[in-house]
Amino acid sequence: MTSWRGKDPLVLASQSRARQMLLGNAGLAFEAVPADIDERAIQEKSGLLKPGEIAALLAQQKALLISAKMPDRYVIAADQTLALGQRLFSKPAGRPQAVEQLRALAGNTHELHSAVAVAHGGKVLFSDVSVARMTMRHLSGDEIRTYLDAAGDRVTTSVGAYQLEGLGVHLFERIDGDHFTILGLPLLPLLAFLRGQGLLGV
Repeated sequence: MTSWRGKDPLVLASQSRARQMLLGNAGLAFEAVPADIDERAIQEKSGLLKPGEIAALLAQQKALLISAKMPDRYVIAADQTLALGQRLFSKPAGRPQAVEQLRALAGNTHELHSAVAVAHGGKVLFSDVSVARMTMRHLSGDEIRTYLDAAGDRVTTSVGAYQLEGLGVHLFERIDGDHFTILGLPLLPLLAFLRGQGLLGV
């Protein structure tokens, strides 16, 4: 079953399996065309410091990049930033950095800022940012090592060195925020926008 009423499938400017799963489970017809942008360079040039604003900018830039190549299609892009106080985190470059990130996050509450943008005809039509607050339990050095041994190299594909939909769930004691925001795609506001455009049949 698909609820999509558009002439052509949506374009998801991401290779994230979690985001593809969310769109697929919602019955949306789409194809994935990852957007290759230099996120750190764009962030530094913008001068933005607030994590939500950074996530929104990066999502919009990804959407615009693909929309410029496919102007007749509705393009969805997303981005997520992790902030612990004033510190912003990026994906760990390897295991040593994953250990350092988990040590910093353990016993603390951090925020995930998930942004989504929709572009069409080279223009951003919609943008939204949702926030989830994640409290990680206190972790010993042995617990961090055990987790990283079990999770493997996949931890380097996620900011904060965890994937909540997998083994990363064991690291947490409290989560405030919806499942979609945590997985990196604010799905409910996105669906509301598409519905308002007459693009959904549900």
